[in-house]
Amino acid sequence: MRSGFLLSFFVLLAFLGRAPVRAETRAQFVGSESCSACHRSEYNAWRKSHHAGAMQVADDKTVLGDFRDAHFRKGDVESIFFRRDGKFFVRTDGPDGGLADFEIKYTFGLTPLQQYLIELPGGRLQAFGVAWDSRPADQGGQRWFDLYPERKLAAGDPLHWTGIDQNWNFQCAWCHSTDLKKNYDPAKATFATRWSEISVGCEACHGPASRHLDWAKQRGGLSDAEKKSRGFALRFDQRAGVTWAANPEGTATRSKPPGERKEESRAVGARQSERKEELVCAGCHARRSQFSDAPKDAQHFYDAFHPSTLAPGLYYPDGQQRDEVYNFASFAQSRMHAAGVTCSDCHDPHSGKLRLAGNEVCGQCHAAKVFDAPAHHHHPQGSPGAQCATCHMPTTTYMGVHARQDHSMRIPRPDRTLSMGTPNACNKCHTDKDARWAVAALKGWGMGAKPGAQGFAEALALADADGAGAGEALAGVAKDESQPAIARASALQRLTGTPAPEVLAMAEQLTKADDPMIREAAVEVLASADPATKKRALTPLLRDETALVRMQAARALAGPAEADLTPADLAPFEKALDEYVAGQMFTAERPESRSNLGGLNLARGRLDAAQAEFAKSLELDKTFAPAAIQLAEIARVRGDEKGAEAILSKALADNPQSGPLNYALAMSLIRQKRVPDALVRLEQSARLAPDDAHAAYVYAVALHDTGAPAKAIEVLRAALTRRPNDRETLSALASYEAQASDYASALGHVQALVKLEPDNPQLLRFEQALRAKLVRPDK
Repeated sequence: MRSGFLLSFFVLLAFLGRAPVRAETRAQFVGSESCSACHRSEYNAWRKSHHAGAMQVADDKTVLGDFRDAHFRKGDVESIFFRRDGKFFVRTDGPDGGLADFEIKYTFGLTPLQQYLIELPGGRLQAFGVAWDSRPADQGGQRWFDLYPERKLAAGDPLHWTGIDQNWNFQCAWCHSTDLKKNYDPAKATFATRWSEISVGCEACHGPASRHLDWAKQRGGLSDAEKKSRGFALRFDQRAGVTWAANPEGTATRSKPPGERKEESRAVGARQSERKEELVCAGCHARRSQFSDAPKDAQHFYDAFHPSTLAPGLYYPDGQQRDEVYNFASFAQSRMHAAGVTCSDCHDPHSGKLRLAGNEVCGQCHAAKVFDAPAHHHHPQGSPGAQCATCHMPTTTYMGVHARQDHSMRIPRPDRTLSMGTPNACNKCHTDKDARWAVAALKGWGMGAKPGAQGFAEALALADADGAGAGEALAGVAKDESQPAIARASALQRLTGTPAPEVLAMAEQLTKADDPMIREAAVEVLASADPATKKRALTPLLRDETALVRMQAARALAGPAEADLTPADLAPFEKALDEYVAGQMFTAERPESRSNLGGLNLARGRLDAAQAEFAKSLELDKTFAPAAIQLAEIARVRGDEKGAEAILSKALADNPQSGPLNYALAMSLIRQKRVPDALVRLEQSARLAPDDAHAAYVYAVALHDTGAPAKAIEVLRAALTRRPNDRETLSALASYEAQASDYASALGHVQALVKLEPDNPQLLRFEQALRAKLVRPDK
């Protein structure tokens, strides 16, 4: 199609008899050195920053680790770090499991640790799993250490340094270099990754600067919009003309509400929200996936990235960081964010350091006489407990030695430690005390009634625990415009699956929300709706201003709903779906992306194309269970149950610790009426995935139905300790206990169900029957 377009274009030119009109000059990357003449102080600050040292060629000046024949042993593998011919090497186990010498090509990072990149065939750079602790020796540093000390990793494991999950080209490269082009060739399965600057330079944030140089040197040829933006695609002007005035309570208020410059930003072509500064930072300082590396897209966050919400496993239900999530989603839920604080209000963007030391940076807005005083912090002045960040930005350690502060800037809530199991800043320091002590201490200071900004916590915690009324609580957060947008999106996401009509109606309303994260989460909810509802609710989003929302809307419509699209909607649908496919192909080296394309083809009834994508996914990572399960399902749909079993058995040989693979194989064996073999797999599934209550439930049902009711009850009781509100588990347990004449225990479990579903008449009748049995067991 592209070659046809080019042919038509040149035929048209010949017909017109004239040369093509010169296109507008596109800005080019020119390197940080080009900035130094006019911006010397900023350049010098950057040269000393972690950004400037994010990635460097390995040499005597950049390598911090001990390569003087240093030895490091883990399990059966002893790695030796040494030098040869002026280069740096490590002798360790390679892709085939055998020991070999590998050259260190690049350094990665500076402090508190430094990693090293090794080149493998196909243009791959891989991050070695033993890192150098670059902290001083008196802080425990100056040593080699393993980044995965609890895991035994061998070649073939995705997390082994040679594996797919340690691939620099995908995992790391974008955030450690400037103008990165991954250049993955799916046909050859090779990379030709390039950059304009090896580290994070000026243009990584500001964008290509050639037109800015034209503006600075008054070369002419700039459009009015370019002149207004000084030759850049956008200007970091959120702080321009802004002042912060102290109020009587000692907290400053922004002179301009956030968003006041929004229309001006759009006028100069930025097509970005009023949060443009933080969104440029979020490209690297957020837990997110990426679907484009075009400079224009990457400066418009939602045209290139899909950020994670406050999802279970990544965050605690009160929004505290849990997994390695970086800063964006934490900051986005904070009161500071709501008040209009930007990243550079606290951090110098060129040096990366705080603008002021310690509590002084907070004192820019929070009067020291009120807040930097024992009457507020209740700790000796100058002690660690008197530091604002200790209480309001507690740390979590990642990568073994890297303590990172939580940017949600929250009030300590030890009461939530008791009610929902979340950590609190008090007990991170006072490890010899418990949360009850901390609650009492805060009450003694008169702080027990201060809830903080994270008013969504109880709703998310209720949902994560399958609690009664979770749906209503989540809907309340999603509709509440006073809640942070990321919290509203997180509540919406927890309502996906098979939502009730009122939830679908709410999601349809929220497709009109201002924030792209809310609109995208609404799409996820509506993806489960009937075709007519999806058509009505999602077709307007095919024209959304952000690529993320457009492509997700198109993906949700793909399938039965697309057949009813009007001609006016079909063109934007196809365009947005092309964006979705291009976004997946941007990460075509990943099994998740190829499986996503497989799922798209399944939704559209294209089994052969789906099968090819799932097979490609497994080719990329033989341990990727979802692709194997989908391939087996396609075989089953085609009537080849033996083929499905073979696919799953092969996948289990490559990934024997997968609970979902064991479960899928068990279902295949049950369909083949090989129940004893299926029971073995169901037991494995329940053991390997202990948090999967449904797997335990199915195993228990199979045990009960094959004559082992006591064992079934044992399995269900064990599952209930992990998911105490799981309806399936409670229902089966009550039924089996009643059959075993254990009426008291059965009644307790039915009463738990009644609390979860108080309007269920069947449960109420069951409860009455059990009460009667306790009174007259013989009846």
